[in-house]
Amino acid sequence: MLREYTRRFILVCIALLAAPTGAARTQTPPSAAEISRYTGLHKAAAAGQLQEVQALLASGASANTRDGAGRTPAHVAAFGSHYDMLRALVAGGADINALEDSRYDVITIAAVKDDVRMVELAIELGGNPKAITSRYDGTALIAAAHLGHDGVVEALIKAGAPLDHVNNLGWTALMEAVVLGDGGRRHVATAKALVRAGARKDLGDRSGVTPLEHAQRRNYRAMTEALN
Repeated sequence: MLREYTRRFILVCIALLAAPTGAARTQTPPSAAEISRYTGLHKAAAAGQLQEVQALLASGASANTRDGAGRTPAHVAAFGSHYDMLRALVAGGADINALEDSRYDVITIAAVKDDVRMVELAIELGGNPKAITSRYDGTALIAAAHLGHDGVVEALIKAGAPLDHVNNLGWTALMEAVVLGDGGRRHVATAKALVRAGARKDLGDRSGVTPLEHAQRRNYRAMTEALN
């Protein structure tokens, strides 16, 4: 019994080392150096210059041009929380569901940024809350749950995001809220929202350990109560 527990613990540790902060680490906003090299729509989007974006679109600029990391102006607008600009870009032909090179879309960028308003706006503009995103083959919901962004989780649940999608680490949103969470208020609120919505509590990791069992092993009392 002790040997099996040790084996499972080692497997979880390996997975954690493979993805210590998941989406938060692999999602990269444009750096100052990148922004300094921007031109056209990317430059205007990064600077929050709505009128310039509108003028460039009216003159025929492509709303789906990419920077060196595969980001479109819509991605840049999402990183900057430029809401009216995102509306203008989509009206000008931007693909709201485009993925940048690390496979993040506008919704997932906003989910990681804890930007509920941007998440809701992107969905309103045609963004797909069910999209498979990131190098972990996850979803915006998994990214938000991992970070304890409970307001974003609520918005994505309302929009029909898949509750029990399993990423390539073998984890669901509920699992990530426990395994990659801190057991604090926002991760507990995230878990409660997922459970209320019908997320399966019995889906374990690759070793069969359930979210409840992980919470108990970490002595996350409030989380354990939420999952019982």
